[in-house]
Amino acid sequence: MLIRLSLIALCTALVLSSPMAKEKPAAATSADQVACEGVFGPQSSEQLLIDTFGAGNVVTGTVPGPEGSELFATTVFPDDPEKAMEFGWWDEDKREGLSYVQLSPSQVGPLGIHIGMTPAEVEAINGERFLIGGFWWDYGGYAMIETGKLTDIPGGCYMSLRFAPADEYSPAIDVTPVSGEVQVLSDEGLLEILDTRLQVLTLSYDSAMGD
Repeated sequence: MLIRLSLIALCTALVLSSPMAKEKPAAATSADQVACEGVFGPQSSEQLLIDTFGAGNVVTGTVPGPEGSELFATTVFPDDPEKAMEFGWWDEDKREGLSYVQLSPSQVGPLGIHIGMTPAEVEAINGERFLIGGFWWDYGGYAMIETGKLTDIPGGCYMSLRFAPADEYSPAIDVTPVSGEVQVLSDEGLLEILDTRLQVLTLSYDSAMGD
């Protein structure tokens, strides 16, 4: 299976990832491990979120989308950037059937993937190199993983990874090879020089899985 992200999840990831974090996120802990099941599984619902996290920590409504658009989603812990998660639904009327969930910086996704990892660290888990889209444009930084462990995640979810370089780097560095609508391999040395890190981690499901 090809790691991919639904259109709704892609739009949400673009919004919530901008501006990119200026500091490296703290290392996630095993207590925050997420699997593609239960509240994070395809049969999840707003009610399950309320039952799990408490009604006072769950807010459903419109959220900002890319280029001035609006999306409908449920946010858990909306006032805590380190814990905030956003859930989108295939059935927005019933608020059920999980389309996507964007994880927080404090969580560890399937196979140990978490925000703050370098491309090299993700590559080591995947077992194979992968492509990353060039940076500094609206759809930049997304991983394109077609082979390896991350293409077959337990629970049947898909994982979307978006990387970004550090906000500040030496003007002497030629960033042209990783800029704009290009694709670079995950072991490209310039990624390490620019201190590239995973900034957005999203899990998503096919619509049929939420039925």
